[in-house]
Amino acid sequence: MKAVLYSKDQCQWCDRTKQLFESVKISYTEYKYGLDFDKKSFYNEFGEGATFPQVQIDAKHIGGCKETLQYLQSKKMI
Repeated sequence: MKAVLYSKDQCQWCDRTKQLFESVKISYTEYKYGLDFDKKSFYNEFGEGATFPQVQIDAKHIGGCKETLQYLQSKKMI
């Protein structure tokens, strides 16, 4: 399983998603807002008004923290 996390600093939902990945031993690549991408490219990728974090697993867009938790539950990983 290959996960990608789009996050920003001082975001509790980003931190919770990282903890979730670590708890189920999923390695992930993290891209940070302001360092790896800007607002325009983020909105181009995920839609105007998208919030942090955004997660992709195996090149499929999952969504935010809540959707990631639901996805992992559906895969019986939690």
